[in-house]
Amino acid sequence: MKLVAGQSLTARLTLLFASVSTGVLLLLGLLVGALVERHFEDLDTELLSGQLEIVRQAVVAARSAGASAGHSGALAEHLDRVMVGHHGLALVVRGADGRLLHASAGADFPAEIQARLNAQALRPLKWSGRDGRLYRGITGSAPTGVDGEPALAIALSTELTHHEQFMDSFRAALWSVVALAALLSGGLGWLAARRGLAPLRDIARDAEDITADRLDRRLRSEAIPSELAEVAQTLNEMLARLEASFRRLSDFSSDIAHELRTPVSNLLTQTQVTLSKARSAEEYREVLASNAEEFERLGRTIADMLFLAKADNQLLIPHREAVDLAQQVASLLEFYEALAEEKDLRMTFSGAARVSGDRLMLRRAIGNLLSNAVRHTPPHGHIRVVLDGGDGRTALVRVENTGETIAAEHLPRLFDRFYRADASRRHSGEGAGLGLAITRSIVIAHGGEVAVRSADGVTAFELRFPG
Repeated sequence: MKLVAGQSLTARLTLLFASVSTGVLLLLGLLVGALVERHFEDLDTELLSGQLEIVRQAVVAARSAGASAGHSGALAEHLDRVMVGHHGLALVVRGADGRLLHASAGADFPAEIQARLNAQALRPLKWSGRDGRLYRGITGSAPTGVDGEPALAIALSTELTHHEQFMDSFRAALWSVVALAALLSGGLGWLAARRGLAPLRDIARDAEDITADRLDRRLRSEAIPSELAEVAQTLNEMLARLEASFRRLSDFSSDIAHELRTPVSNLLTQTQVTLSKARSAEEYREVLASNAEEFERLGRTIADMLFLAKADNQLLIPHREAVDLAQQVASLLEFYEALAEEKDLRMTFSGAARVSGDRLMLRRAIGNLLSNAVRHTPPHGHIRVVLDGGDGRTALVRVENTGETIAAEHLPRLFDRFYRADASRRHSGEGAGLGLAITRSIVIAHGGEVAVRSADGVTAFELRFPG
């Protein structure tokens, strides 16, 4: 059964249910019909075989009474006597030379049955007579009981009119029952499908209430079948992801507007003030230098955003090479040494690890963590970098710093773009808030994972790379 594209699931199930039921009933009816036909054939064969045996006994009795091949009248008398009371039976007897010795009134045997005379153990033959009626017949031989005398050839047939009438009635009843059963099956199938698919309609109604303003709504999965409950649970999980993504996108749009508005507003204000009156060359030089700083900040923010956009579209493809993480960490600690001395910070690292990855990207990811640690570690604090090569299958980079404990609700969002746990530092000029997001993108591009934990005045960021 070919299903039409766009056809409702209820219609499909109804058609499928009706088709299967009709097919099963048809096969059952054909099987019953074949068995009934075979039963009639067995009955006819038994009847004809029994009658053949009676004819053989009649031939022997006629021969004993003095009837020979030349005295067919006595033989015919005996044969007519044994055929009395058997309506629908016909008999033909021929001699060994093919001469007709006896034939019942109305006997109608085809040439094929004549050719089979004297043949033994053949299945009954079915044919249509000149009157249009159906017959079934067998052939055989009848010994005369005299030594040396050839056996007579016998052909017996029975009319099948009664059988055919029964089979016609049976087929008519069968097709009527199949047609009625198909209609009933279709109706019952439609009711069952409608009732069975009612939970889907409930899910559809619940889904209609979910909009961009109501992404917190969820599909009910308590009172629906277990098969659909799994679907509803999957959709609810998808809605949760969409809600989180939509929230991050909304926050990102708001944050990016604020981040770009500040330097643009500074540039515009400073330029307008400078143009309000004539300035000396030195003053213009100072203004241009200040504007250049703002442009650099804008450039870094835009470059970081483009980097993250490439990461989001799986366009961030690292160049693979063997990288000694201990060497990179030592170089970065040396770079941040001056900043650490200004705040009297102590920086240490231990361990060793090697990974296969893009050296510049990995250096940038670790550098972002160190920059973040230097900014948020209070004076006289401690920054510690730990490398762990493990068993060679993974490499761990952990950057710990002392300071205020970050609240648990902020930890899952620290790697989001423009997110800062301390809202008062949002526009303090301490960066655009993209460093940790870039770090996560680099680690994911290398097939790794990121994690963060904060407790007892120590915050630790972990980068885990495959070896």
